[in-house]
Amino acid sequence: MGGATHAKRIATTAAVALLATACGGGGGGGGSNSGSDTVLSASWGDPANPLEPANTNEVQGGKVLDMIFRGLKRYDPDTGEAKNMLAQSIETSDSQNFTITVKDGWTFSNGQPVTATSFVDAWNYGASLKNNQRNAYFFGYIEGYDKVHPENGGSQSADTLSGLKVTGDRTFTVKLGQKFSTFPDTLGYAAYAPLPQSFFDDHAGWLDKPVGNGPYAVDSYTKGSQMSLRTWDAYPGDDKARNGGVDLKVYTDNNTAYTDLMAGNLDLVDDVPAAQLKNVKSDLGDRYLNTPAGIIQTLAFPYYDSAWNKPNSDKVRKGLSRAIDRDQITKTIFQQTRTPATDWTSPVLGADGGYRAGLCGEWCQYDAAAAKKLIDEGGGLPGGQVTLTYNADTGSHKQWVDAVCNSINNALGNDRACVANPVGTFADFRNQIAGRKMSGPFRAGWQMDYPLIQNFLQPLYYTNASSNDGKWSNQQFDKLVDQANAETDAPKAIGLFQQAEGVVRDNMAAIPLWYQNGSAGYSDRLSDVKLNPFSVPVYDEIKVS
Repeated sequence: MGGATHAKRIATTAAVALLATACGGGGGGGGSNSGSDTVLSASWGDPANPLEPANTNEVQGGKVLDMIFRGLKRYDPDTGEAKNMLAQSIETSDSQNFTITVKDGWTFSNGQPVTATSFVDAWNYGASLKNNQRNAYFFGYIEGYDKVHPENGGSQSADTLSGLKVTGDRTFTVKLGQKFSTFPDTLGYAAYAPLPQSFFDDHAGWLDKPVGNGPYAVDSYTKGSQMSLRTWDAYPGDDKARNGGVDLKVYTDNNTAYTDLMAGNLDLVDDVPAAQLKNVKSDLGDRYLNTPAGIIQTLAFPYYDSAWNKPNSDKVRKGLSRAIDRDQITKTIFQQTRTPATDWTSPVLGADGGYRAGLCGEWCQYDAAAAKKLIDEGGGLPGGQVTLTYNADTGSHKQWVDAVCNSINNALGNDRACVANPVGTFADFRNQIAGRKMSGPFRAGWQMDYPLIQNFLQPLYYTNASSNDGKWSNQQFDKLVDQANAETDAPKAIGLFQQAEGVVRDNMAAIPLWYQNGSAGYSDRLSDVKLNPFSVPVYDEIKVS
């Protein structure tokens, strides 16, 4: 995630997927479609929102969506490349009008067919203001979005997007409000998943037990305890599950999950706690994974609070950034499973994909004297102190947040310049952010939704974007993003996105901290365990002995 978010907030959500055939779902598994009928257990956290694809923008919910859905595209679990999944073809001659043909023979796990209407109805539902979906913004590219999801308190004047039209049982057209050359590559994201008719006929029932078209089906879910997924034997995709299912067990402390793994009570942990990183290699040997992922940890700011939106407040933010000793924190706390960030994207994009090593320059380099000078020039810390808010239940956040505050306090020579403010659960943390209740910087990790530089910038910093939690707004940034999206030449588009990222840097819209590797540890019952570029386990490939 995410953290994405992720998904993807870990911000945001991971990539989603979709597929199916014939009736199924529920108990058991195995049979001809799986290498084993044995179920594995894995650590998890309760999703912040119901598991509607267009309403899930964080990692824990994204994990489930990635198991129970397959979409038009799927991100390759090795490379992250967007490959056709349910899309037989996506055709365009102008990067604005697209004709999409859905593969034949797919159903949801309840037997209902996957058709063009399954996508169009789902996207209209996700975009509609009255449905209050957190990922509605992803449909903002489609013509008519302003009518179904007006901004600034306007009244909704349409229920469906004028840019979507079903033209056949398996064909539909999409007209965008402007050219967007990489639009097809975004369609592996969870929000674009198809939905069965049962979602609309019995919405409450669907929310209790979501039905998708992926290799797994939801068997049961007890909030705060466990979600059980079982292999759907009739799943026709090439990525059939090689196990009988997955029991996702809820943990509010990843140290407890790690202890259970070591005690033989859990098969898979995909968030190795910082406190265990010194021991994990000797504990697990080659059953410990540490692989690069499209994840960045940042500190966001509440720009709706006037104290953080003054003419010179960018100097305060730059000063705080210079007061953080990233090298020391990533070495001592994270045992180099994090890399100090020097831009606002991720090295997994590569230079050709827009990653710019060193873009942050001096603003991301520790210098206590420069930090004090910048903060003084910016008018000092608002109220004389910054409160750094984070969720305490996952991700070893307490250790690094305390370390960041200590670094700031040492640099400024004031042991109360920065204080940590833990929030008990991720769900409560996200609710406070959504309610604009932050009074100072807050944790804002981001796990890419899809491997494009656009995804590291637009959802987070574009005016009123879906994951722009601090409500930062800059007309120059927005204009460059619009130009980049309209550019059909990929290198030129990336160059424009890099210019937009320069605006983020110049304003220090958020403080980049470090790039994050995905980490996991697993029991000797498992084999073929790997993490995809989103740091999420590829559950369907895991074998259980």
